[in-house]
Amino acid sequence: MDSMILDRIRGTAVGAAVGDAMGMPLEFSLAVPCDRLVRSMLPGRVPAGMFTDDSEMAIALAECLIEHRPLDPQDLAERFVDWLRRSPDDVGIHTSSVLRLIQGGYDWDTAARTMQRHNPGSAGNGSLMRCWPVALAYWDEPEQRRSDSVLQSQVTHRHPECVSACVLVNEIIANLIHGEEIHAAVTHAAQSIPLDPNLVPLVEQAPGLQREDLPNSGWIRHTLQSALWGLLTTNSFEEAVVQVVNLGSDADTAGSIVGAMAGAAYGLQSIPAEWRETLNGEWPLRTGNHWRAAQFIELADRLCGER
Repeated sequence: MDSMILDRIRGTAVGAAVGDAMGMPLEFSLAVPCDRLVRSMLPGRVPAGMFTDDSEMAIALAECLIEHRPLDPQDLAERFVDWLRRSPDDVGIHTSSVLRLIQGGYDWDTAARTMQRHNPGSAGNGSLMRCWPVALAYWDEPEQRRSDSVLQSQVTHRHPECVSACVLVNEIIANLIHGEEIHAAVTHAAQSIPLDPNLVPLVEQAPGLQREDLPNSGWIRHTLQSALWGLLTTNSFEEAVVQVVNLGSDADTAGSIVGAMAGAAYGLQSIPAEWRETLNGEWPLRTGNHWRAAQFIELADRLCGER
C-alpha cells in the first residue's frame, strides 16, 4: 500500500479518537468565545485525553469488521450489548433503548424497528459517531462500503437521515484517503450517493456558515453540519478539531467526526504530537486493558489489511 494512503488511513482512526477526547470536557457546555478557544486536552467527566462512547462503539464496529466481511449485524449487536453491560460512562438514549431490547431477547432488526416506530422522529448522531471503521475496511471498495455503512447504522438508528449521513461521511473519508482535495471530496461524495433530500442543503450551506449558526446538538443534522463546517473552513487537522469542539454542546461527537475526516485529509503526522501522546482509554471496558494512539494505529492497519 502507498505510504501516504496508509498515513491517511491511520490518521482517520487516531483523528477520530483524538477529536472525541478533545471534545469530551466541552460536552454540554456553551460555545467557547473565539478569544478563549481550548487548544489542549483537558479533564472533564473523565481524565484528560480519555476517549468516550463514540470511540468505544467504533472499536466494537472495527473488531466486528475484522472478523466478518461483509458486516454481520447480529454479531455487531452482540458486541454493542456486551459494551453496554460493562457500564460505559455515557451512552445515547436511543442507542441504549435499542440495545436494552436486544439484551431482553429481541433480535437486532426487530429492536431497531420497534424503537423507530415508537419514536419515528428520533434522528440522533449515535450511528454517525462510530461509522468511520467501515470507510477504512472498504476504502477501495465503494459498493461494500456503502452497503455496510447503511447496515451498521440500521443496527441502532434506522432513521433515513442517520443512515444517509453515515454513507456520506464514509464516502468523504474514502475520497480523502484517495488524495482528493477536501472541497472536491465532499462534493464528489454528495453527488455519488442517493443523499437524503433533507441533508442536501445542509451540506451545501456548511462552508458559508458562521460559528453562531451552528447549534452542534446531538441531532444528526446539526452534528453533520458542524463537522463539515470545521473541515471545509480550516486548513489543518488541528484547526478543524479546535473549531468544532469549541462549539460546545455535543462536542465530543462532532469532534470525533471532524477528526476522522480531517485525519483522512491531512494524515496521521498532521495530528499534534501532544494530543496523540495524551490520548488514552480502556478497551474492552472494565478489563484494565489500556488503549493509546498505537492501538488505534494497529486497528486501522488491521481494518485495511496491512496487518
